Amino acid sequence: MLLEEIIKPDGVLCNVTARSKKHCLEILSELLVRSYPEIASDRIFRSLNQRERLGCTGLDSGAAFPHCRVDDLEFSNAALIKLSEPVDFDAADGEPVDLILGMMVPTELDDNHYADIKIVTQVLADEGMRSRLRGMNSSSDLYKALLNGSALVAPNQLCDAQGN
Repeated sequence: MLLEEIIKPDGVLCNVTARSKKHCLEILSELLVRSYPEIASDRIFRSLNQRERLGCTGLDSGAAFPHCRVDDLEFSNAALIKLSEPVDFDAADGEPVDLILGMMVPTELDDNHYADIKIVTQVLADEGMRSRLRGMNSSSDLYKALLNGSALVAPNQLCDAQGN
C-alpha cells in the first residue's frame, strides 16, 4: 500500500502544542479516528497507552511511532503530528520527540499491514525526511513533504515492502 493510502491530509497536524507524551497520544488518537468515525478516540487512546506500557515507541533522533491493533479494522491508518516544542517520550536515546507518526492496524495482520508498518518506520528512520518534516510550517506543507519525501526514502526498500 502507498503512504497516501494510509495517511490522509486531515490526519496531519503541524506546530501542535502538547504538554506530555500522554497528551500527544490523545491528539494522535483523535486524528487516527477521523477516517473511522465509528471508532471512539478514547478506545484508540487506551490502546496506544497499553502498547506504550509494553515498550516505549520513541525512536531515535526525536521521532516516535506509537501504534496499536484495533478489532474490526480492515485497513491500516496513520497520522502525523509535528510538535512546536518537543516532549519527553522516554526514547532510548533520551532525546525529546517532536515528530510523531502513529498508526492503527487490524488485530490480525497480513503481509500488506506489515508492509504499511515498514513504510512508516523507514520514513521515520530517514534523517533527510525528518529534517524536511521539521522544516514545514503548515499542516498542508507537512503532508506534502511527507508524501513527496517518502518517494525519496529507500525507494527499493519501499517497493519491496509493497510486494513489487
